[in-house]
Amino acid sequence: MRRAALFLAVALAAPVPAAAQGDFFTDLVLPEAKERELAEAEHPKILEAFGGEYDDAALARYVGSIAAFLGRTSQRPDIRYRVTILNSPVVNAFALPAGYLYITRGLLALADNEAELAGVLGHEIGHVTARHVAKRYSRTMLAQGALSIFGVFARDTRYEGLGRLLEPAAVVALQSYSRDNEHEADQLAIPTMVRAGYDPRAMASFLRRLDAHTKLEAEIAGQAVSSGGPFGLFATHPRTAERVERTVLAAAGARVVDPMVERTLYLRKIDGILYGDDPAQGLVRGQAFIHPGLGIRFEAPPDFHLLNGQTEVIARHPNGPLIRFDQAPRHQSRSALAYLRDEWGEGHDLHDVRKIDVNGLVAATGQLRVTDPNGRKIDLRLVAIEMSRGVIYRFQFITPAQITDRFGEAFRRATYSFRRLSAAETRAIKPYRLIIDLAGPGDTVASLAARLPFAEHKAAAFRALNGFGPNDEIKSGQLFKTVIEE
Repeated sequence: MRRAALFLAVALAAPVPAAAQGDFFTDLVLPEAKERELAEAEHPKILEAFGGEYDDAALARYVGSIAAFLGRTSQRPDIRYRVTILNSPVVNAFALPAGYLYITRGLLALADNEAELAGVLGHEIGHVTARHVAKRYSRTMLAQGALSIFGVFARDTRYEGLGRLLEPAAVVALQSYSRDNEHEADQLAIPTMVRAGYDPRAMASFLRRLDAHTKLEAEIAGQAVSSGGPFGLFATHPRTAERVERTVLAAAGARVVDPMVERTLYLRKIDGILYGDDPAQGLVRGQAFIHPGLGIRFEAPPDFHLLNGQTEVIARHPNGPLIRFDQAPRHQSRSALAYLRDEWGEGHDLHDVRKIDVNGLVAATGQLRVTDPNGRKIDLRLVAIEMSRGVIYRFQFITPAQITDRFGEAFRRATYSFRRLSAAETRAIKPYRLIIDLAGPGDTVASLAARLPFAEHKAAAFRALNGFGPNDEIKSGQLFKTVIEE
């Protein structure tokens, strides 16, 4: 891998943003000397929220070497930049103060070359250099006392109110940056990348790849194209490829002779990376959620899109109904019925409360109607299932009141699909892995996409994964990404 910075054809003439200028509020609440202390305190929370650190020492060294190299060419080479690969399929990257950088394995799988990865890391280094997180933290502390910008990491161990049921209980590590913050981070990333020998336009090429991926995810979910969810990069980094390209063009001299791209090296480094859900966190396979560690399985009704989160599983229907599945601590002597009536539904007008049997497991169910903040009537069917001495498994079936009757049978089938996994079923569960292969004579996008272990949207998924447009075709001898069930 080339690590020597390449000389520019012309000197960088664009002014460097005054990233490290003093800020009264920031210096008052969070002086630079305290930034590392804050980052070290928040680091374990980030790991918990995003599935922990991905266990691949060689890949971590590779990504870390790129971050360290870019750090030395940044406006703040005095900061020690450390990067953690998060064990999450979500495509995102973000930073804490003091050079703590985070990147998901989902993003690594989507990027196509080292220059694109460098563009992502350079942008995050720009946020650190400009102290964007520190500034936002300081203003939040001043406005709201000791409230951290990283939020409360919800456990939802009790039924603590129904107002938030229409949204997944997800942990958002960083709030969305402003457009000015994003522009400044790009302005700082451009000279960093150029001095390192990378083409800064790789920032834009990655965003185009991400845009195609986000549109596909929305299509699969039957939803309008959005930011890619609360964890998605577009949600936390509101940028577009066109805006980044304009920023690059505005930077006089932002051109590298013989820039480093390193596609082959990069693809070989990510060959074999875990793709999609980690079995240790449960798997979505079609309409089924399977958790080999917990030994459970259930199926969502047709037309519901399953999303596996860190603390809960969500199934959404395009017309509004929602299913939430999670678990909560159980007092050993407390039955599912007592838990439902006295803890989960405490303080609410539960009706139709009764014991049920779910494939040999003792369970209880009840129903209530609430009014959401917009004045709409919402029906909730609650199901609590006993399975182990210390845990209650919980379903929440949520519908706008006017269409509840249409989904009664579907919710009943989902409830009674919950069961234990057999030992043979558990052994048969295999994760998906990203594999790098070489196209042979006669290979086409259609023929290669047909081999993907997905139920639908195979051609679109193959194109998004490899950055192919709708009319692009693969060539013999070309490296490509594919996914296999290990």
